Formats: sequence, C-alpha cells, structure tokens
Amino acid sequence: MKQTVYLDDFRRAFHDCGRGNQFSYEGLEVLFDCFEELDDSTGQETELDVIALCCEFEESYYLDVASNYEIDIEGLEEVEAREKVIEYVQDHTLYCGMTREDNLVFAQF
Repeated sequence: MKQTVYLDDFRRAFHDCGRGNQFSYEGLEVLFDCFEELDDSTGQETELDVIALCCEFEESYYLDVASNYEIDIEGLEEVEAREKVIEYVQDHTLYCGMTREDNLVFAQF
C-alpha cells in the first residue's frame, strides 16, 4: 500500500526521524520538488526513506561546495561563481536546486 506524501508530510517525516536539522525549511522543499519532478518524468513513485535521503543528499552553501570539491572560482563575480558551481554539480550528480540563501541541494558525490 502506498501513501501520497505532500510537502508538509515530507517535512514532518524528517522531524519525526530526528533529522529536522539536516536540511533547511526551504531546502526540504527543493528536495521534495526534485523528487516530485523525478517521479513525474519517470512514471515511478519514490519511496520516502528519510535516513537514505539524509545519507545521499546534502544542502550546502555554494562557496562551501566550491571549497569542498575544489572548484576554481577565484576572480569570478558572485553570479558567475554561483553558476560555475551549479554547472559543476549538474555535471557530476543529481542537482535538485538552490535555496534563496544560495544553498545547493544535491546528491552527494
């Protein structure tokens, strides 16, 4: 039996599993939307497994991603630097999106 999960249910599931701080409020929405789009495009429903999502995905500030993955953004304007980091992530893994605080949500690689 499957259950339809809405955004509020998705957020609550993270809190109920003690993982409420793993992603920001907006980061959870970005992750949820990513899986909604993935489900729609593949025709397959994703099972909600909070622990697996926490192990497989992360939310990090774009400058931290650049540092952690040694992406050279030296000398670039802020917008160009953000775009370069996003492009790098898109080329290497599943990129879900960015929050208003410039945090990227993506599958760890």
